[in-house]
Amino acid sequence: MKLIYLHGLDSDSNAIKAQITQTYCQANYPNIEVVRPNLNRTPDEVVKLLKSLIDDQNTVLIGSSLGGYFANLLSDLTGVPAVLLNPSIRPDISFRRFLDQNFDGHALSDKTVIYTTTGGWQITYGDLAWFERHRLAVKNPDLIKVLLKMGDELLDAQVTQAFYDQKGVQVLAQAGGDHRISDYEVQVATVIDWAIRLYQR
Repeated sequence: MKLIYLHGLDSDSNAIKAQITQTYCQANYPNIEVVRPNLNRTPDEVVKLLKSLIDDQNTVLIGSSLGGYFANLLSDLTGVPAVLLNPSIRPDISFRRFLDQNFDGHALSDKTVIYTTTGGWQITYGDLAWFERHRLAVKNPDLIKVLLKMGDELLDAQVTQAFYDQKGVQVLAQAGGDHRISDYEVQVATVIDWAIRLYQR
């Protein structure tokens, strides 16, 4: 079994939750291969990279925040199972905060860089249109599970919960917490158990 961990926006392949996931699997499920790609690239490049890494019969995706968006999108595109951690469901909307912060009233072209992540991805104004064109369909609700911290300070967890409830996806909504899921060391056992159960379907 292959687990592909997809990190969030201002992170990289060494994300804390990615490392916790790998360490937990090494200690408890040594037969599980954990892959941690660096997603600091354009959305088209991310999709291409993930398609190249996915073994349709052997892969489960785990995605946090923006990584959760890509995990859901790749599940829609390929039918692979996915576990989502405080997922971003509308990056085209949430990324507009960068416009409000830096470009209020400015004329923008598709190539205008609106934000550079700590990992070096230069998000352009055109990327917002890409995300709008690639809305999540949730074609395989029985192959997706969602862990939400309702105290998420960055994304609206209630909107996310309503979105996935409407799609028929199992959502574990936990009171409090934060966007980063600071207690992930406590949650990782549930996340990996979900991944194994989805893999065995």
